[in-house]
Amino acid sequence: MTQSGYREAIADFICAQAKPPDKFSHQPRLYRLARRLAEGKPYDDDVLYAAAWMHDLGVFLGHRPEAPAALAAWDHVAYAARRVPTILKQFGFPEAKIPATIEAIRTHLPSRKPTTLEGTLLRDADLLEQLGAIAILRVVSKVGRDTRFERHADAVQGLRRNLEYLPAQLELASARRLAEPRVKALKAFLEAVEAEADGSDL
Repeated sequence: MTQSGYREAIADFICAQAKPPDKFSHQPRLYRLARRLAEGKPYDDDVLYAAAWMHDLGVFLGHRPEAPAALAAWDHVAYAARRVPTILKQFGFPEAKIPATIEAIRTHLPSRKPTTLEGTLLRDADLLEQLGAIAILRVVSKVGRDTRFERHADAVQGLRRNLEYLPAQLELASARRLAEPRVKALKAFLEAVEAEADGSDL
């Protein structure tokens, strides 16, 4: 299969699997952002594409557990690492590039240390997605349907943690530059929430 063929197959698969539907827009946006962070550095675009589109397979309904206790202990990265190789092979993705794709997925969380440029690009882009206006939309949309965010107060606390912890985790200078307006926007939002709440519960 040609590059356009397996890329289209990957995108179509994720479009069908991304449930709730609002989880879909993250993948194409993440891929574009990760490419932007490279700033001319050589990387394997196939690996970055597949990792960006497939990294969150384990968070979709139908792929993750439904029971709250099981979901709280769920390792969506390990799930993706198990499932993605077979899926990519079915789509005609170059088999020699699958290990590097899985490695990028494995290290995309803030707590992980990437071992490749593709992994660093993916991780920094994913961190940026957790800062700024997009982060606010993504977190607030989960209130009431995610075990981490039962109430708006939980969402606000999660965004505060992002603001305090994530900017320092960015590795690339390009990512740190792009983080500046996002940090400013998120900080302004949280300050507005605090002022408007005026000490009351959210």
